[in-house]
Amino acid sequence: MANPLKQLAGETAIYGLSSILARILNFLFVPLYTRMLTQAQYGVVTEFMAYIGILQVILVLGLETGCFRFANKEGKDPRRVYSGALLAVTGLNLAFLACMVAFSEPISAALGYEGYRVLIIYVAGILFCDNITAILFAKLRQEHKAVKFAVLKTVKILTETAANLVLFFWYPAHAFLGGLLSPAPDFTYPIFAILVSCVLCLVLFIPDILRLKLVWDAPVVKRMLLYSLPLMIAALPGVANDLVDRVLFRYFDTSSEAWRASLGIYQAAVKLAVIMNLFIQMFRYAAEPFFFQRARDKGSKELYAVVMEYFTAFCGLVFVGVIAYIDIISLLLGRDFRVGIGIVPIMLLSYMLLGMLFNVSMWYKLSGRTNMAVWITLTGLIVTTIVNIVFMPRFSYWASAFAHLSSYLVMFILSAFLGQKYYPIPYKWGRLLAFFGLMGVAYAGMFFVADISSMWARLAINTVITAAYAGAAWMLLRRRPVAAA
Repeated sequence: MANPLKQLAGETAIYGLSSILARILNFLFVPLYTRMLTQAQYGVVTEFMAYIGILQVILVLGLETGCFRFANKEGKDPRRVYSGALLAVTGLNLAFLACMVAFSEPISAALGYEGYRVLIIYVAGILFCDNITAILFAKLRQEHKAVKFAVLKTVKILTETAANLVLFFWYPAHAFLGGLLSPAPDFTYPIFAILVSCVLCLVLFIPDILRLKLVWDAPVVKRMLLYSLPLMIAALPGVANDLVDRVLFRYFDTSSEAWRASLGIYQAAVKLAVIMNLFIQMFRYAAEPFFFQRARDKGSKELYAVVMEYFTAFCGLVFVGVIAYIDIISLLLGRDFRVGIGIVPIMLLSYMLLGMLFNVSMWYKLSGRTNMAVWITLTGLIVTTIVNIVFMPRFSYWASAFAHLSSYLVMFILSAFLGQKYYPIPYKWGRLLAFFGLMGVAYAGMFFVADISSMWARLAINTVITAAYAGAAWMLLRRRPVAAA
C-alpha cells in the first residue's frame, strides 16, 4: 500500500507546482488589485469570474471525468475517447462563442455594463479556449504526464502575469487598443489578461491536437455523455455553491447601491483562504485518476480510507498555519479591504470540508451511480441559496461565508451516509473527528493570545501551537493498526 501512496503523493506534488505558482501569483496580485482598483471595480471582476466558473462546468459537459472512466475500460481506445470528447466540446463552445459575440451589446446592457460589450466577448473567448484545453489537460493526467501538465499550466500562468503587469504599468501610458481596453486601469484589465493566457495555452496544444487525429465515434461519445452529463449536472450546483453568492450580492446585499464594494471586500478576504483551496486542487488533479486506476486492486477501499486520514490531517495543518500568521497575511490586502478579514477562518474550514467531500463522493463515480450526485449537490445549492437570501440582507458577506460552511457540511454528511450504503469504505470517523478536535484546541489557544499587544510575541506563541498540532496529528496518523498500514 505504501507504493500507491507514494505515487499519489509524487504526482500531487508535480501537479501542485503549477497550482502553487498560480496561487502565489494570485496572492501577489491581490495587493495590486486591492490598491489600484476600487472596492466596486474589484467586485465587477469577481462577478464576471463567477459567470466564467459556472459556465465552464456547463460547457465542458462533464467529459473530463467521463474520459477517465472510458479510457481505462478494457477494449476502449483512449485516442478515440479523447478525440470524441474534444470534438463535442469544441462544437458546443464554438456555437456559444458565436452567440455571445452576436448579442454582446444587449447582454452587457442587461447586466448594467452598457458600453462594455467587449467584456462579454472576453468571457466567451476565455470559455472557448479553456474548455477545449480542459479535455487535453485531462488526457495528460490520464497518461500520468504530470510534468508536461505542470509546464503548460506554468506557461499559461506566467503569460497571465506578464499581461497583467503590462496592462497595469505600461499600457495606460500608450492606450493603443482603442475601444478594446480602457486607457486607465479598471476591471477590464484582469479579464483581458486571462484571455491572452488562454489563447496562448490553446495554441501550445495544437501539436497534441494534430497527433490525436480527430475521429468522431458516435457510439463512444453517446455512452460518455450518458455517463458524464449527470456529473455535469451534479457539478453545477457544486460550483454554484462556490460562486452563486457572488451573483446574489447584486440582489440581496445590505446596501443595494454598494453591493459591488461588498463583493470586492468579500472576494479579497476569500483570497486569503486560497492556501487551503490550493492543496485541494493539487490533490484532486492526482487523486481522481488514481482512484479510478486502483478501483480493481485488492484492498483499494482500505487505501482510500488511509488517504482520507492523511488528507484531513494536512488540511488541519493548513488551517492552523494560516490562522497563526493571519496578522502578516492580512497585509497583502489594501487597507480598505481588510475589514473582511474575520471571515477567513470560516472559509478555511469550508474549503477543508469541500476537500473531504471530494474524497467521500468518489463512491458514486466508482460505482457508476452518478445520478445520485445530482441530489447531493442540489441539496447543497438549496442550503447555500437559502442562507444567503435570508441572512445576506442583514449580514452581507458574513452570510456568504457561513452559507459555504453550512452547504459543504450538509453535502458531506449526506454523501458519507449514502456512500456507506452503496460503496462502503472503512473510514475511521473517530480518528477524523480527532483531527478536528486538535484544530479546535489550536484555534482556541490562538484566540486567547490574540489580545497580546506585541505581534511578534503572538506569532511566536502561534508558531509553537502550530508545531504542537503537527506533532499531535503525526502521532495520531502513526498509531494506525499494523494490518491497515
